[in-house]
Order: sequence, then C-alpha cells, then structure tokens
Amino acid sequence: QVQLVESGGGLVQPGGSLRLSCAASGSIVSSYAMGWYRQAPGKQREWVALINSGSTTGYADSVKGRFTISRDNAKNTVYLQMNSLKPEDTAVYYCNAIRGGVTTWGQGTQVTVSS
Repeated sequence: QVQLVESGGGLVQPGGSLRLSCAASGSIVSSYAMGWYRQAPGKQREWVALINSGSTTGYADSVKGRFTISRDNAKNTVYLQMNSLKPEDTAVYYCNAIRGGVTTWGQGTQVTVSS
C-alpha cells in the first residue's frame, strides 16, 4: 500500500509561487491516479488537480492557468507548482493516490497567501 507525505507549504505573498511535493513510498506512483485537494477553514475539501497513470492532467477552474501538476517517476513524487497565488488559495493542501477503487491520503501541508 502506498504512503504519501506532502511538503513545500508555507507563507507567501499574493502573486508569489510555491511548489508542493507529494512523496510516495510503498508503491510506484506512476501506476496511480494522483490528485491534489485543498481545504480552507470552515469549508469542504475541494479538488484542485489530477494526473492519471497516462499523465493526462486536469484542473479545477479556480486554478487553471496558474497551477501545474506533474510527476517525477524516478523520484516517485508528484508536484503541484502554484503561481500567481491569491489569498483565496489559502488552505491545507492534500495529495491522494487512487488505484483499484482504493484512495490513500497524505497528512496535508499548509499554504497561506497573505501580505
């Protein structure tokens, strides 16, 4: 079973950039559909981006053109490059891995966009 650890969160000013990492162990990330979700205080968790085993990507409208999901198979890691960050991007960001109807979540990393 895959285990996921997110990193790369932090405090950034509006308009800035961050790159989140989701390191996988216990299984090969390229065989999974990998996604990023986020949850802001008082709100439900929402989908942000997805990369499937064929490397097809998808994005929520709110981040399209600003965020990029990618995968490094050699490092067994999935990334979320976030540019032009806005205060409304503030949330805990989680990655997940889906295969065979089973979803595994990481512990999350906090992203705060504020001046």
